[in-house]
Amino acid sequence: MRSNARIANETWEALFRAQATIAAELTVRTDWANLLPREYGVLYALSGAPNGLRITDLGEDVLLTQPGMSRLVGRLEARGLVRREDDPDDARACRVLLTSEGAALQRTVGLSHGRLVAGVMTRHLDRNELLRLGDLCRRLTADLERADPGKRKRRADPLEAAR
Repeated sequence: MRSNARIANETWEALFRAQATIAAELTVRTDWANLLPREYGVLYALSGAPNGLRITDLGEDVLLTQPGMSRLVGRLEARGLVRREDDPDDARACRVLLTSEGAALQRTVGLSHGRLVAGVMTRHLDRNELLRLGDLCRRLTADLERADPGKRKRRADPLEAAR
């Protein structure tokens, strides 16, 4: 009989492989409209933040260091997709916001990407299985979210983010 530790490790590997495989397929099949996937990730994160986000918050969302995120934001700013404004809560910081061009590009890419996500996720899972999988994944991170309740949560629905 397999131990709980072995089952947990096998399940982690299956979850990790599923995420990596699906992410690779979506990266190849998405029309990123001359964006890198991480650049789209910034636009996506900002689409749910009408008051913008600090660079450190963006870095946590997109999983980049502060210097890497600063360079990425600089590139997006040079392309007219984001803008920086002084942070009203902290004179030493700034907030990054989408421009109208950035919002339009995010919606376009997001709609296409969201459709691809839906197709990939429903290829082998029905509605009830998707709901159950979402619940299970949220349970896996619930204790981390409770430990830092002020942390911004990424929306789970890419089609909603594209609207």
